[in-house]
Amino acid sequence: MTQVDVRGLSCPLPVMQTKKALDASAGGELVVLADSGTAKANIVHLLEDRGFAVNIEESDEEYRIVATKN
Repeated sequence: MTQVDVRGLSCPLPVMQTKKALDASAGGELVVLADSGTAKANIVHLLEDRGFAVNIEESDEEYRIVATKN
C-alpha cells in the first residue's frame, strides 16, 4: 500500500503528488489524505480515469481516499 499526504497543499499540487505516486507504484492500493473538497474531487477524477475503484472516508473536513485497481 502506498500513502500520499497532500493535506495543506494547494491545487494543482495534490493531483501532481497523487499522479507521481501512481506512476511510481507497482499497483495495489493507494491511500491519499486530503483536506480540501476541491483536491478530493480532482484526485477522485484522476483515479477513476486511470481505472481505480475509489472509496472516500470523511472526518472533520479531512478525506481519506482509498483507491484500488479494478
